[in-house]
Amino acid sequence: MTDKPSAGQEPEISPQQLLKMLLEVGPIGVFFLVNAYRGIFWGTGAFMVATAIALLASHLLLGKIPIMPLISGAFVLVFGGLTLVLQDELFIKMKPTIVNTLFAVILLGGVAYGQAFLKYIFGEVFNLTEEGWRVLTIRWAVFFLVLAVINEVVWRSFSTDFWIGFKVWGIMPLTMVFAVAQVGLIKRYENRAEG
Repeated sequence: MTDKPSAGQEPEISPQQLLKMLLEVGPIGVFFLVNAYRGIFWGTGAFMVATAIALLASHLLLGKIPIMPLISGAFVLVFGGLTLVLQDELFIKMKPTIVNTLFAVILLGGVAYGQAFLKYIFGEVFNLTEEGWRVLTIRWAVFFLVLAVINEVVWRSFSTDFWIGFKVWGIMPLTMVFAVAQVGLIKRYENRAEG
């Protein structure tokens, strides 16, 4: 079990969190490398296999499969399968747009009904007030919509190799920068009454 940081204490990254991060970003690294040497279709197949292995490893090593990687993994398998069967890279390129839009809709829908779904995902790591969870959820939802738009612009405007490179060297760093930028919000809405 992950301990919640106490008031004023910086959250520490545990070995379990590092493993979780590796299992979540590893498959996209495999996709990038295999595509570089064998092309989009081999890369897509390798991405599908790496995703399935990462989900299985998550279940075996962490005791559970986090919901966001599970949803994303299901889409990788479906859209990757369509890409390979139909020999059309359009499907794997559309996957990030659909997944990010789906995440945004789920998060915003939850907020509309008074549920901050991020609390269920990160509640073991952060101890925020209800308002903090609501604001953080809205910010992530908007970020997912921005990622969906960026994906559409990049895959429609640039080569396949550029799109794949941008997923690794553009989207992942943008996501990390956005996550770090939320530290101020997390500190501001820390629930000190329970800390």
